[in-house]
Amino acid sequence: MKPTTATSIQNRQVWANIPVNELERTRDFYTDLGFKINGERNNEQLVSFFVGKDDFVVHFFLEEVFEHFSGGKAANREKGNEIMFTIGANSREEVNTWAERVLEAGGTLFAEPADIGNGWYNCGFADPEGHKWNVFYNGK
Repeated sequence: MKPTTATSIQNRQVWANIPVNELERTRDFYTDLGFKINGERNNEQLVSFFVGKDDFVVHFFLEEVFEHFSGGKAANREKGNEIMFTIGANSREEVNTWAERVLEAGGTLFAEPADIGNGWYNCGFADPEGHKWNVFYNGK
């Protein structure tokens, strides 16, 4: 289907909506990692952050609110994966720093910092509620 207006889909803002059980723990974890809080969007139903140089918005909604608006149950993060975000790093040292900060903030590593071939170096982590992220650097 083609757009019916002059504005194409590439000009639209996109953000992520993710279910969580504990807003305060989520806020503390991502704040400890240095994510920039999106102050306009925080209330008793969600905590929101800007991620990356283009300020990609990630909303963490209370699970029951997420389920209401998504029309279904949230994924069981203990049994499977819902999505994995990737953060670009500028050096191997930055990847290592991410891994350290995640552990200090209460997250877990599912992939220790390591070379994975072709100049790529990465680590993978999960926040306290099981949402997965990885951090990649390419030294080529």
